[in-house]
Amino acid sequence: MADVDCLEGEAIDGSRRRLVGALALAPLLTPLSGCGGGGSAGIAAPATRSWKMGFFPTPPRPDTAIVLQGIDRFSERAELLWLQQELPWTDLLAGMTPDAVLDRDSVPLVNYCRGKGMRLGYMAELNDGLSRAEEAPQLRALGRSIAEPAVQQVYRQYVLAVAAKLQPDVIGVAAETNLVRAAAPAPLYAALVQAANACATDLQAANVAVPIFITVQAETAWGVLGSSSPYVGIDTDFADFPFTQMLGISSYPYFGFTQPEEVPTNYYSRLLIGRSLPVLVTEGGWTSAAVGSVQSSPDAQARYLRKQADLLDSVSAYGVVQTLFADIDLSSIPPPVPPTLPAFAAIGLTSSTFADKPALAVWDGLFARHLQ
Repeated sequence: MADVDCLEGEAIDGSRRRLVGALALAPLLTPLSGCGGGGSAGIAAPATRSWKMGFFPTPPRPDTAIVLQGIDRFSERAELLWLQQELPWTDLLAGMTPDAVLDRDSVPLVNYCRGKGMRLGYMAELNDGLSRAEEAPQLRALGRSIAEPAVQQVYRQYVLAVAAKLQPDVIGVAAETNLVRAAAPAPLYAALVQAANACATDLQAANVAVPIFITVQAETAWGVLGSSSPYVGIDTDFADFPFTQMLGISSYPYFGFTQPEEVPTNYYSRLLIGRSLPVLVTEGGWTSAAVGSVQSSPDAQARYLRKQADLLDSVSAYGVVQTLFADIDLSSIPPPVPPTLPAFAAIGLTSSTFADKPALAVWDGLFARHLQ
């Protein structure tokens, strides 16, 4: 297992969230349309796959044209667009309707990607993605808390609006619940449990006929994130969120293993604990660069994708989402840049200028498999 020194689990998680959140440019997009995306030309399909493949829309630099360039590139090798968003608490608590917020922030992006032939998955970030130990930043700034019934109600109404207006194929209502439980004060975790369960009940009452779920952090469950401890598992998550119809997994295993081949063959299947739920890897990747005490390479990243395909096949997964298509141009991030951010900047399948890495050819080969 890798020695990650001072890269504690929460710091790692926070930096990755900042990487994603700092470059989320959906509000900058105007309604656009595009032709449907296709597969990867010239690649034979040697096998089948059960799992849809997708990406976050995160660009390498904060520029709308770059967002569209990235979408145009990855739409040729993906079926799924993944939106994982912090709720717009300030606007919602000031009285802006969920529909108005979605029309401004999400509908243009979703329409553009659907014009490229992609489907949509959605995850609502319920607490602070930059620090799982804390309330969402906007709530802290407002002096509010997810423990308040009024705040929970706003969250529930917003997710219902997402279901109705965006019509995603799957809806996540709380992310990395085991990491929140490990990092946050007990009252904050209890409020998250209460809110997520109430939201799931609302969605079911509204006859939302798509899987409703949470995600767990794989490295936390296996005890390998920032430390070496026994397997913890996710029994508590299944007990606290009994509505879960799909197991969502977040996984960045290069923080726990030095080589992709070291990842256990039951890395995903053990989390199911004998359950027959579908599995969706909602975020993750393997860095192609050596950074700090993490040693890696483009070859290791490519090998990880082959390993991940085996893990996905082992559970007949529903889907897999790669957090970045292109590497992040760190020079484009407004200061202060978190010191652990470089650990995530090179998990893209292309460089920040969209030059192919070896991992992209592996991804394309997997994408060429017939989707069952």
